[in-house]
Amino acid sequence: MTATKGRVAAAERGQTRIADRVVAKIAAQAAKEAVGPSPGDASAPRATVSVHRDTARVHVSLELGYPSDIGRRCGAVRRRVTERVETLAGMDVPEVAVQVERLHAVDTGAGAEGNGR
Repeated sequence: MTATKGRVAAAERGQTRIADRVVAKIAAQAAKEAVGPSPGDASAPRATVSVHRDTARVHVSLELGYPSDIGRRCGAVRRRVTERVETLAGMDVPEVAVQVERLHAVDTGAGAEGNGR
């Protein structure tokens, strides 16, 4: 053991293991940050993860307002989840699967003038 003034060398201290459920919570929070306020009665994003060593594969389920650019919003979720899990958990994230479970109609005000819809 190499020690300097009572300190243990970094290589000999061991490892920190982050529980899968903690990584899932980080991913769910990041997804929530990416999509912004939830429409009406939408539930918060949920995430499941599969962690192997320092790699996390993430699956996010969420609900979005419609109409919106769904592809752009899912891309934003992927980027934000990847960035936050890499930063906070120190894990590589090669895959973030986003599943849109439900779309919520958002009152845009455009249809309020009687366009027949």
